[in-house]
Amino acid sequence: MAFRRSLSCICCLPLFRFPFPERRSSVLQSYPHELRAAFCRWYLALADPAEAARRAGCPPDTAAADGLAMLRLPACRSALRRLAEQSAVPLRQLVIAGLSRLAFAPANDAAKLVFSDDALSADDIAQLDLFHVCELKRVRGGGVEVRLFDRQKAMEKLLECAGYSDEKGAANALLRALSGGETSAPDDPAQPFPEGGDDV
Repeated sequence: MAFRRSLSCICCLPLFRFPFPERRSSVLQSYPHELRAAFCRWYLALADPAEAARRAGCPPDTAAADGLAMLRLPACRSALRRLAEQSAVPLRQLVIAGLSRLAFAPANDAAKLVFSDDALSADDIAQLDLFHVCELKRVRGGGVEVRLFDRQKAMEKLLECAGYSDEKGAANALLRALSGGETSAPDDPAQPFPEGGDDV
């Protein structure tokens, strides 16, 4: 009797734990190799499947589902194990990537939040890119007050990371950058990690 009971439990295991090969191949086709590789690098750095998928190039409205789907792929799990065994991402590269995003990336989603007049649902807000936001506050009478990180300070920190130690050189380089001129640093920073993500 006990044997029959345990056998029935085994037979009732959910089928999704054993995906059919053709279903697995169709999922792989939905996420090209370049997208999966970028997602794995971003996920290793951020530990957030939704944000990693968005930074890798997935649409914001499906990034959460796409990130979870790619995490379930054996190819992605193997890639993550290989990347985890390699040397860790230098902190300097992560800082440069974040500062570059604060300094140059658009803050359209923050403006969308300000002018939404409470029309956004929780799911809508979860899909917004609020990386630039340093403070959110509900104001009396309705509405939301949003404070953003200072772009100029982010640029100044970027110049420090690039090796500009003197104020005059940093100021001149900043003016050239703002005017569209080329800048040359004695020690160019490493490429922001990871390649294949958003322009930062």
